[in-house]
Amino acid sequence: MKLKGKVAIVTGASGGMGRDIAHLFAKEGATVYAAARRVERLEELAENTKDLEGKIIPYAVDLMDQEAAEKMMDFVKEDAGKLDILVNNAGLMDDFSPVGDVTDEMLHRVFNLNVFSLFYTMRKAVNIFNEQSGGIIVNVASIGGLFGARAGAVYTASKHAVVGLTKNTAFMYANKNIRCNAICPGGVETEIGSSEFMAHVNPDGIAAIMPMTVGNPRSGSGEEIATIALFLACDDSSFINGQAIAADSGWTAY
Repeated sequence: MKLKGKVAIVTGASGGMGRDIAHLFAKEGATVYAAARRVERLEELAENTKDLEGKIIPYAVDLMDQEAAEKMMDFVKEDAGKLDILVNNAGLMDDFSPVGDVTDEMLHRVFNLNVFSLFYTMRKAVNIFNEQSGGIIVNVASIGGLFGARAGAVYTASKHAVVGLTKNTAFMYANKNIRCNAICPGGVETEIGSSEFMAHVNPDGIAAIMPMTVGNPRSGSGEEIATIALFLACDDSSFINGQAIAADSGWTAY
């Protein structure tokens, strides 16, 4: 049991990578507050994992709402008495638009979830961690946060921001026994392709980007990303801090 007795928050836990991360953490003994908007799916997850060593507690929240995101952090601290691990997984894809075609609505919504919600949760988390002499943050970024043409301008910029925030937090709090790392998945089989802006992709943007995806060796699974999150959330990775780890089957090695 790598996380026995630990308390974790996993956002975006109603599907995809977040669901798999929450499940694996509970399997490894953690009490996991699984956060997302779709509470019925969280309840299903909790029911399906009730025989595990740890447990999953559903928490319905709209992370784009600052007050709601901060209230979640306070609730977990009060309910569990502590917080050991924060996994910021919730994210929103854009429509592949280059910057000249970006709408204000998409800019605000993608940044509200992909960037601002992390500021809300991480700000609370580091203060909790400071009170209890340590803690761990795992941010799910993207290879879109390492390179320039895996998505549109908004998503790309948002994930670069996640990588920068991860590195800054890691350095600033390293002497406080707080670690912060990012996972940068490549092509992974999740539900992000069904996000609201993917329903009508920008034809010029997708035409520019898709021919370059031929170099992707294969798509990954949520379970594969979950094992990386577990590694970063436990003592096995005690000397790793401030890193943005690409998990893409070698796609970006070319």
